[in-house]
Amino acid sequence: MKKIYSISTALLVAGAFALGLVSCNSNNQQSTAYAPIVPNDSLRLPVAYINIDSLLVNYNFAKDLNEELIKKTEDARMNINAQAQALEKDYAQFQRKLQTNAFLSEERAQQEATRLQNKKDELDQLNYKLQNDLAQQQAQMNARLSDTIRNFVKIYNEEMHFELIFTNTMYDNILIDAPKYDITNDVLNRLNERYTKK
Repeated sequence: MKKIYSISTALLVAGAFALGLVSCNSNNQQSTAYAPIVPNDSLRLPVAYINIDSLLVNYNFAKDLNEELIKKTEDARMNINAQAQALEKDYAQFQRKLQTNAFLSEERAQQEATRLQNKKDELDQLNYKLQNDLAQQQAQMNARLSDTIRNFVKIYNEEMHFELIFTNTMYDNILIDAPKYDITNDVLNRLNERYTKK
């Protein structure tokens, strides 16, 4: 009986010891896996980012280019609309003549229908051409802005000595940012100063 008692006691002690080891191991794993990193405000990495959306909205050169493109788009649209309205009037007049048998012959009516169709085709081609021209101007505008910003940032970095400068557009590259790495306002102010001088 004494032997059974000592075996059961030994098993209980071994079980308690094993449970203690498992508990210690899980505590150690939790403390090392989730140890928080304490931020140090004096530490600054040699990186920065520029919020391109904000820069383009407030950069005077971008505003002027955008205004110029908007004016060209409005002018093109006004031109197309005026020609489309004239074509609609011609077509309505053609329909009235058909209904009242005003054409001297069927051949004359067919000639007028062909003329109106040619006019519509020309207008469609003009509309397509204007849209292509505007798309090319938009691409050229974007290229000019991109070149201007890139060239300025190279000059800017000769003074600032960053190792990396990121661009950030609607959080597509940077999910979490510390404000101390945001150089958008400084770059924007200097770009606007240079543009005003020019």
